[in-house]
Amino acid sequence: MSLWHKLAPLAALLAVLMLSGASAPTRVGAAKSTPRVTLWVWERPEDLRFLDSDNVGVAFLAGSVYLEQQPVVRPRLQPLRVGEHTPVTAVVRLENNKSTPTVFSDEYRHQLADQIVGLSAASQVSALQIDFDATQSQQGFYRSLINDVRGRLPASMPLSITALSSWCMGDDWLSGLPIAEAVPMLFRMGPDRAAILQSLAWGQDFRQPLCRTSVGVSTDEPWPAPLPASLLGRHVYVFHPQAWTQQSFAAVQRRLQP
Repeated sequence: MSLWHKLAPLAALLAVLMLSGASAPTRVGAAKSTPRVTLWVWERPEDLRFLDSDNVGVAFLAGSVYLEQQPVVRPRLQPLRVGEHTPVTAVVRLENNKSTPTVFSDEYRHQLADQIVGLSAASQVSALQIDFDATQSQQGFYRSLINDVRGRLPASMPLSITALSSWCMGDDWLSGLPIAEAVPMLFRMGPDRAAILQSLAWGQDFRQPLCRTSVGVSTDEPWPAPLPASLLGRHVYVFHPQAWTQQSFAAVQRRLQP
């Protein structure tokens, strides 16, 4: 067994402890109101106690799982501190690479589902989100994985996924999934960006109903200006490529003004 595999459980425990910070822990599955805005928080030290409100959520990278011949977990190693009233979502990123199997066994899928749920076990986490850019050939596997994860979570714990915008506009493979929402990412979109943003500007909505309650944007890319009427009032997830500060959050609030 490698040193990393020996240390991974300890690292995961430390991440759980750091998440709590000075906050009173909340049981998994505790009922919280859906925030208007959620800040995506990636792998860096973050102190978001200046939020301390149930109106703004935090979706933090709890860990990544690399889809090798056997799934390899890399838990979060950086500290995260949030206020006790902040709704917290654990995000688990799945990564393809050159060693990713072309066919996944049931055993592989069940092991991966256990690992995803394990990464969401911090005390203040009340929701889970999976971030996976599944290829077309992986979509059937991903559907089954989502069902496996849903079956392992408390009934009161929401499950969501991030979604390529093309999944929401044209594909139909998301239909019927047991998730609270699929968050269409309006950044890092590639060649489809102009056409998708133009459709939204014309008032067209996402074809897939699961994509119609939220939207994902990034502070380092242009947002639709003005924000299309079809997106107003939705749950907005915001990615920031640097550590969040009161100033960067205030800039987001200004951009969300009607």
